Amino acid sequence: MDKACGFNITIVGLGLIGGSMAKAIRENLKVKNIWAVDLDRDALKEAHESGIIDDFFEDEKIPLSNSDMVILCTYPNTALDFMKNNRDNFKHGALITDTSGIKEKIVAEARNVLRSDCEFIGGHPMSGKESMGYKYSDGNIFQGTNYIITPDEKSNKEAVLLLKEILYTIGFKKIIEMSPEEHDRIIAYTSQLPHILACIMMNSKSFQGSRDVRGGSFRDITRVADINCELWSELLHENKQNILEELEAVMKDIKNISSMIDSDDVDSLKTVFKNSSMLRKEMNYERA
Repeated sequence: MDKACGFNITIVGLGLIGGSMAKAIRENLKVKNIWAVDLDRDALKEAHESGIIDDFFEDEKIPLSNSDMVILCTYPNTALDFMKNNRDNFKHGALITDTSGIKEKIVAEARNVLRSDCEFIGGHPMSGKESMGYKYSDGNIFQGTNYIITPDEKSNKEAVLLLKEILYTIGFKKIIEMSPEEHDRIIAYTSQLPHILACIMMNSKSFQGSRDVRGGSFRDITRVADINCELWSELLHENKQNILEELEAVMKDIKNISSMIDSDDVDSLKTVFKNSSMLRKEMNYERA
């Protein structure tokens, strides 16, 4: 991609997503330099020694003042603190983006924190793994997956186009634009609610008594219960209202199913099951 050829890119947070971003950029983009900032010096050294990043620095001012693009791959509030603390250190005209699972708070506060000559576009990759840390990072985890960006009316159209081109080049299949508010409302259902349900299953009093009779369905529904506790606690706290609405809705659905079972309403159960089966087939995950 020609536009990024002369770019210096700094990745803040070299964990699972940040490390995967660095690897995907290294493999697919011909940039000038990939730099990283992280508290985990071992991860930085490993990435540097393997050629994934070109350098890392004790003083974050050095890479930031020379970076055309900065990708914040940290927890949401850490990303905001980083922008506040480095407001004067970003390069003039820098494109700054993040990868966190909430967007309304991030986008609103980034506008207040960053200088007017810097461009911020919120982002969220719809891909990942249950394990965390640089050692689990993989540049291929983005291949064929979707990425959400949340530009607003103040966003520079050329910067949005540039970010899209970079994301497509490193492997994302589809870039979806939506407002930060819409993102947080939808993600509460499609991402945060499934994690909560998986954790409920694992914390159930029935868990210990079922050790030898857990099938594939139990494995599948609890896959995401192997969770980053700090991150997901923060995500749910910051998206409180949306997730509470989804929990209220799912509790009504559970009560409805319970009522069907209790009243021996087999026909209604069949209708629910047929509808869910049809909708699941339409999702066509296996061919995606």
